[in-house]
Amino acid sequence: MGVLEGRIALVTGASHGIGRSIALAFAAEGADVAVNYRSNTLGATEVASEIGALGRRALVIKADVSQEAPVRAMVEQVEREFGRIDILVNNAGFVTLAPVEAMEISTWDEMIATHLRGTFLVTRMVLPGMLERRDGRIINISSQIGQIGREWFAHYSAAKAGIIGFTKALSREVADRGVLVNCIAPGPIETGIVPKTPGAPQKDRVSQLPILREGLPEEIAPTAVFLASSAASYYVGQALGPNGGVVML
Repeated sequence: MGVLEGRIALVTGASHGIGRSIALAFAAEGADVAVNYRSNTLGATEVASEIGALGRRALVIKADVSQEAPVRAMVEQVEREFGRIDILVNNAGFVTLAPVEAMEISTWDEMIATHLRGTFLVTRMVLPGMLERRDGRIINISSQIGQIGREWFAHYSAAKAGIIGFTKALSREVADRGVLVNCIAPGPIETGIVPKTPGAPQKDRVSQLPILREGLPEEIAPTAVFLASSAASYYVGQALGPNGGVVML
């Protein structure tokens, strides 16, 4: 029996990368998983098929997490078809690069909307059910860039730092009512989402990592499984860092 046997999870941005790996790891540990995506229909469908092959139920839902109405509809659909949401992973996101002096305001707004507003919106819709049952786990995906910053990533750094702050504040509001909120701040991960942008600073960041390599999405998923499990019953407001040593706390 897996450590998440019988649990119901919603993972946003689960069609690829870290979200995909977390969704599959949850299913391997016995959870049924709602797979959210914004545009990668094929990827989301493939993840759902793999979850089914593991003997668990999967539900594929297209929704832009930055928009209130689609988020509300998504959460209502999961609760209607699966009965409840025990575990929420706020993972949806993307990366663009631009220096602040040349950054379009729309570029800033879109980044904050997807990462930070999206994390708030999905949490806001899922939280009442968790509080009513006095049971729930919320795992927000931040980044080591939100802890140390990076040039040409000011919007991404701000959004991910905001997620860490949101995690800490929310955890203080709800921990005594049975809902544990934590986040994961991965280091450089091979997801393919960082675009090749002309003029962007070029640095050999791998050589600066003690482990001398980027991580894989599958190396982040075990941290999410742990935080979602009963073994993490005393973890509140933490930012766990599977990061190859780029940040040491």
